[in-house]
Amino acid sequence: MAEFVEGFDMLPEVYPAVTIFGSSRAHPNNKDYKSTEQIARSLVENGFNIISGGGPGLMEAANKGAAEAGGKSVGLHIQLPKEQKANKYANVRLDFKYFFIRKVMFVKYAVAYVIMPGGFGTMDELFEALTLIQTKRIRSFPVVMFDSKYWGGLLDWIKSTLLKEKYISPSDLEIFNLVDTPAEVVRIIKGKVIV
Repeated sequence: MAEFVEGFDMLPEVYPAVTIFGSSRAHPNNKDYKSTEQIARSLVENGFNIISGGGPGLMEAANKGAAEAGGKSVGLHIQLPKEQKANKYANVRLDFKYFFIRKVMFVKYAVAYVIMPGGFGTMDELFEALTLIQTKRIRSFPVVMFDSKYWGGLLDWIKSTLLKEKYISPSDLEIFNLVDTPAEVVRIIKGKVIV
């Protein structure tokens, strides 16, 4: 309960914010790290704050780009035994023991999601958002997947299997966008978000 209360207390001040997800394992010389930094910086320059998981890798890149651009750079850090050390760029930081509370904070205080390349955690966050939007459990907002080369195989499978078997509807494919440049990310979010 304390984690909910602290989040509800602190996070309304970050509106409007974009949540950026991505791998905790990417290093600063990685192309995705540089793209994430640029996306976060550009979003701050266009009036948005940034929320990330607060850890290393692309979460760090998101917080770094936001902080360097003068925006609120939120890190929602999760306590894990390995690989999840908090990054130094979050100028607003909350620590969580429970994933489900952290995920509520990601979605409650975001006006859009940006999904960078990542692993199981990133896919979990992507599919939870798609499911909540599809089932109308949350308001519809932009979900932007970055890097068509990275996500292309997954999207091909979604179309050739889920759609073909009618486990999703053609309209479900309109819940998200797939882009390859930071400028496209900003254009889509600015075009669909009313703040």
